[in-house]
Amino acid sequence: MKVKYKAILATLIALSLIAVLIVFLCTRNAPVLEPRGMIGHKERNLILVSAGLMLIVIIPVFIMTLVFAWKYREGNSKAKYTPEWGHSYVAESVWWGVPFVIILILGVLAWETSHSLNPFRPIESAKSPIHIQAVALQWKWLFIYPEHGIATVNFIQFPTDRPLNFEITADAPMNSFWIPQLGGQIYAMPSMRSKLHLIADTEGEYMGRSSNYSGKGFAGMTFVAKASSEDEFESWLSNAKSSGSLDFDGYEELVSPTSNNPPAYYKLENSDLFDQILMKYNPPLEN
Repeated sequence: MKVKYKAILATLIALSLIAVLIVFLCTRNAPVLEPRGMIGHKERNLILVSAGLMLIVIIPVFIMTLVFAWKYREGNSKAKYTPEWGHSYVAESVWWGVPFVIILILGVLAWETSHSLNPFRPIESAKSPIHIQAVALQWKWLFIYPEHGIATVNFIQFPTDRPLNFEITADAPMNSFWIPQLGGQIYAMPSMRSKLHLIADTEGEYMGRSSNYSGKGFAGMTFVAKASSEDEFESWLSNAKSSGSLDFDGYEELVSPTSNNPPAYYKLENSDLFDQILMKYNPPLEN
């Protein structure tokens, strides 16, 4: 009877832990699993499909570990003892065949999505894209709208259902640009131009942040990405243009290390500011 009670107790503990884990996951905010754009949806689906395929192996292995440990325990006199057994074609087929099929499927998924979700690949749309240049500073984000003549700090706004063409660099230690609900992250490094294409299908404010540790102000290096209607976006552009101006001299003051910066808006005086930042650390060409 004692062994039976121990088994029941162990089962109850395992079920309790699973219940606690489920409640924890359901009450936590997981932006990656709550996408608000086409790219985010595709990446979320890829994560879930990949995890599901791997659980095909993981779950049976854990179950068999518990079953075998219980069935072949020292005190179980009813367990079948076969010391001469050493091979089974069925077992070999299962533990080699199933993982092989899963790896093959994952390989095909990785190949297909590496091309379809390439961050440098523009999003096809009947609507014209919004061009935004992102610069990682210490510890804040500078955003430049070269076609609209404005620049912002720690805030971007854009219409829903219009592609976002990001150009990304850094004037600080290596960093990483990420809006979890819209799509994956991409690295930002000085003198390097990275690209990222995203789109939002729902109006709202989404968290953006750095996803690469870059010093003591890293935790405060966040920004707001707001998806709005076309009319609201145009109104915001007009208001931003009435703010203070930003030229390269002003940028040199802005680049000083600060963290937890509130949103700020500027009228852009130098349309080639992003290119100047890119060339800032390049050595001059020799004649």
